[in-house]
Amino acid sequence: MDAVAARPERDGTRSRGWGRLLLRVSILVLAFVAMVGFSVVLAKVTLTPSPASEELVKSNLHPGRSLRQYAEDYTFLAACKQAGGNLVLGMPFGILLPILVPRKLRMLRMFVLTVLVIVLVELVQGAIVRGRAFDVDDVILNTAGALLAYLLVGRRLSHRYHVLAEEPARAPAAREARRPKNGRPKTGTRRNAQPGKKAEPARKSEPRTKAVPRDKTGARATPRRTAAPASAWSRLRHGVRRKKAARGRSTKR
Repeated sequence: MDAVAARPERDGTRSRGWGRLLLRVSILVLAFVAMVGFSVVLAKVTLTPSPASEELVKSNLHPGRSLRQYAEDYTFLAACKQAGGNLVLGMPFGILLPILVPRKLRMLRMFVLTVLVIVLVELVQGAIVRGRAFDVDDVILNTAGALLAYLLVGRRLSHRYHVLAEEPARAPAAREARRPKNGRPKTGTRRNAQPGKKAEPARKSEPRTKAVPRDKTGARATPRRTAAPASAWSRLRHGVRRKKAARGRSTKR
């Protein structure tokens, strides 16, 4: 009966496990495709030559120099476009990378991978692409956009994905923990209960008491007390008393 009753539960658990696996694979594939598409857009935006600005663009290795230039030489809309574009360009890293990397230290992994990719892109810009140059402020803005997107969206999204991925692994452990050891049920009911009848609660065993000794009349017998062995001093004292008593009897005669 237990095997028959447990079969539907086992089938339902198996179907839910396959459903979670399919959902997990779908999310992973979508994240990977989105990451590839974002890489194509990133390469098109950052690695496209710009011969018209070849004489104006210079490499920047001092943090904050380009930001000050945006504030002083650009209009408000142009400065927001430059700075905001770099922020938006780094946001997909904060949303997609936490899903693709392992759960442990995912924020640190996302940060390191974002910095490495952006630095590599900036180096390629300054070395190969005409009209482009390495700018450390672009690295800072892209990384800040990735961190902002992670705190707003990526952390919750990746947490739900990793919890969904870990649930099938936790299910067998939970079933093993609920299963009674040595085949004994955890509740106090009898195992040999017939089907259709309510199982009777198991009887508690009464503590055994020691048998009380009784005499021939049936009364409770008192245990005999055994005298403790006399010491040498007590034996000597009793011997002296006996000698004095014997002398007294001899003098009376």
